[in-house]
Formats: sequence, structure tokens, C-alpha cells
Amino acid sequence: MELKNIFVAALFFLVFLTSCTSSMTPSQVNNTLPTLTESMYYNQTQASAATKNNTCKILVKGRTYAAPIGFTVKNDLKNAAKGIDEWVELDGGNAYVLVNYKWLTVNDDGATQLYIDFNTMKCE
Repeated sequence: MELKNIFVAALFFLVFLTSCTSSMTPSQVNNTLPTLTESMYYNQTQASAATKNNTCKILVKGRTYAAPIGFTVKNDLKNAAKGIDEWVELDGGNAYVLVNYKWLTVNDDGATQLYIDFNTMKCE
């Protein structure tokens, strides 16, 4: 019985480590991030069209936000979403365009931090 408990604990620990160190594909980020923000999300093609037809105006271009490190990759995205919403509000906007993102290693233990590059916009 004790061997079974050790096996279960080791399996749980392995799953825990995997969830902390795994990353997301670009599609996963682009599909998940908009569900976590209150601001309207525009992909780059949509934003370009919206600014050309004057339904949106870019307020701040090229903003970078270093999200607080989360316990999991999804927590990193939740923290980034909160920062995006705060910047959009501070800029007087209601929308954003995700330009780029990257997880950078920030210490010798391999911890990573999510950096988000985005534009804030005001849309009708």
C-alpha cells in the first residue's frame, strides 16, 4: 500500500512540474487571452481594417507589459490579461491588439515571465 502512495505522489509531482513548465502554442495564446480580458480583442488584420475604416483609433502603439509570474502558464496569461485591461483603461481605450508575446527565463531556476507587446485602441 505504501508503494502505491509513493507512486501516486510521484505521478502528482510529475504532472505538477509539467503544468508549471509547459508553454502554449501561438493558437492557444490567441484563443485564450481574449477570453481573459474585459477589453475588446482585435487581431492584427482586424485592427488594420478597423483603423482604415475609422471605427478604431490607436491610442498607444508598442506597449510592453511584463506580467507577474503565475503558478501556471494559464495564470501567466491571467496576469497579462489584467495588465492589458488596466493599460487599456488608463489610456482611455476599450480595445487592444496583441502584437507579440514571449516567455523569458528570469532566473537560474528556469522560472519564466510572460512579456506581452500590444497596442491600445479606442473603438466605436
